[in-house]
Amino acid sequence: MMRWLVRVLVGGLLTGLALLAFAWWEARQPPIVRQTFVGVPDWPKGEPERTVLLISDTHVHAPEMPPARLAGIVRQLNGVKPDLVLLAGDYLSGKPHAGQPYTASQTVAALALLRAPLGVVAVLGNHDHWADPEGFRRAFGARGITFLANEAVRHGPFIIGGVDDEYTHHDDLPATLRAMARLGPGPRLIFTHSPDVIPELHERVAAIFAGHTHCGQVAPPLIGPIITMSRYGRRFACGEIHDEGRTIFVGAGVGSSGLPIRLGAPPDVWLVRFGPTR
Repeated sequence: MMRWLVRVLVGGLLTGLALLAFAWWEARQPPIVRQTFVGVPDWPKGEPERTVLLISDTHVHAPEMPPARLAGIVRQLNGVKPDLVLLAGDYLSGKPHAGQPYTASQTVAALALLRAPLGVVAVLGNHDHWADPEGFRRAFGARGITFLANEAVRHGPFIIGGVDDEYTHHDDLPATLRAMARLGPGPRLIFTHSPDVIPELHERVAAIFAGHTHCGQVAPPLIGPIITMSRYGRRFACGEIHDEGRTIFVGAGVGSSGLPIRLGAPPDVWLVRFGPTR
């Protein structure tokens, strides 16, 4: 009986260590590029199809995600040739166990390597508001990245609304929608850090982009995401979501938060192609 119990305990320990090693390894993999198409009924006549790349939750910190590693990921993503890039916040980590602290300027310098003919647009996440929001505002401006805080901009055919972070209570969706309306007609995109603003949106848009949830970061098979950091639970937890007529993309993010692991929720980005309804 004792020998059997020892074997069970040792087997359980080895299984746990193997699972932990796999989760540590999975967190360090290049992001998966998830791709899909969204048809827009009022797509501008004569406008070619356009691709939009969503990148979220880079969580730059040492030793897991230094700026040099992020720069390598950016070079990889340049290979998919996006027309427009949306950066959905949480650029820094703020982990208490992190080694060398990095600045907003160092983080944005890596993101500034992104290449997209219609530009790169950014909003802040909760970690960025806790760290250095003004530093990010200055760094994005210095690097030619459009920064939005409950504002809107037209890039190419798109009217883009950037809603500030809901988790830290900086969001103002009505102000964002008013800013978008002032820019005239065109396919409308909304992006933000936390998806928890989505139920407040009742106007029609082509798509909504968000991050923050990490797809749970730890999402064991048959169980799914354990924690989503959303008051709506798993409703907006991950991936391509169709909710009350809205098309939503919630990315798993590139880095990790809290524990330096991922399980069943590998790093990913979304590359969405927009064009006329097929």
